[in-house]
Amino acid sequence: MNELTFKGEWNELKGKLKQKYAQLTEDDLIYAKGKEDELLGRLQKKLGQGQDEIRQVIANL
Repeated sequence: MNELTFKGEWNELKGKLKQKYAQLTEDDLIYAKGKEDELLGRLQKKLGQGQDEIRQVIANL
């Protein structure tokens, strides 16, 4: 998933992530240009999964 596709589908993905992982908050899912690594790090810490696993979850939503 490239950055443009990621950003374009982000609002939809946020809703799906919140449904799948109820512990995530809006603050956890704030995404800004250039913040992908920070977002993945936050999700990694919150969900206890590796970045590759998180990228896979997002790709499969």
